[in-house]
Amino acid sequence: MALDTVGTVPWAIKGELILNCNCTVFCPCVVSLGKHAPTEGYCQAWSGVRIDEGFYGDEDLSGLNVGLMLEIPGLMARGTTGLFGVLVSEFLGAERAPVIFETEGNARRLMVGKKIQGEVVPVPGHGGQDIVVTNTEYWMGPDITVATATKGRVRAFGRVWDFDGRSAEICQIDWKGPR
Repeated sequence: MALDTVGTVPWAIKGELILNCNCTVFCPCVVSLGKHAPTEGYCQAWSGVRIDEGFYGDEDLSGLNVGLMLEIPGLMARGTTGLFGVLVSEFLGAERAPVIFETEGNARRLMVGKKIQGEVVPVPGHGGQDIVVTNTEYWMGPDITVATATKGRVRAFGRVWDFDGRSAEICQIDWKGPR
């Protein structure tokens, strides 16, 4: 497929996103829409996307998994808007590696070579049901499952992060563009 002018190629992704950040309690960005500072004053996170159905123009993306790391120096709400526009100020690089996104019981695991090793599980609420923040305007999606990381390790691009026991999120995604 020939590349068109940026932002004109139709695309869509449906699947699941998991994220583990350095916040010591559930990430305040979800309910404040990035207007409240992360608990540590800055955000460091790893994330995984499982694409169940998707396309970019004529290219089928179904069945792909993606892993990434994010570093945001303050409020997420500062800067540009858009799906990832607010998250990208410096691109550290990209590498090819096996990306495994697994679900076993209620646990979700992401393994990106030896760079990202993570597992998140929902936090149980009343009656053992997952705690879900619903009807949000958060960038990931409207319904965010509150989770915690049982493993959250990043060794990439000079970063050494260990976020075991820290905030995590699980979200069913249904993204499309151009907007």
